[in-house]
Amino acid sequence: MKPSETVKSISYLKANASEIIRDIINTHKTLIITQNGEAKAILQDIKKYEPIRGRTKTPTNI
Repeated sequence: MKPSETVKSISYLKANASEIIRDIINTHKTLIITQNGEAKAILQDIKKYEPIRGRTKTPTNI
């Protein structure tokens, strides 16, 4: 996947949230969200996230 397809600004996310969520659900891709040109967060399909979360040890799931 091209970086231009996986990195979007927070203003783009605000303007296109429904379309982005629908695309992430259908493609299972992870989207990197930038703020002021810096990567700040990711947006990921829950089915991709759950296995990762299950492998990590945190105070809430130890």
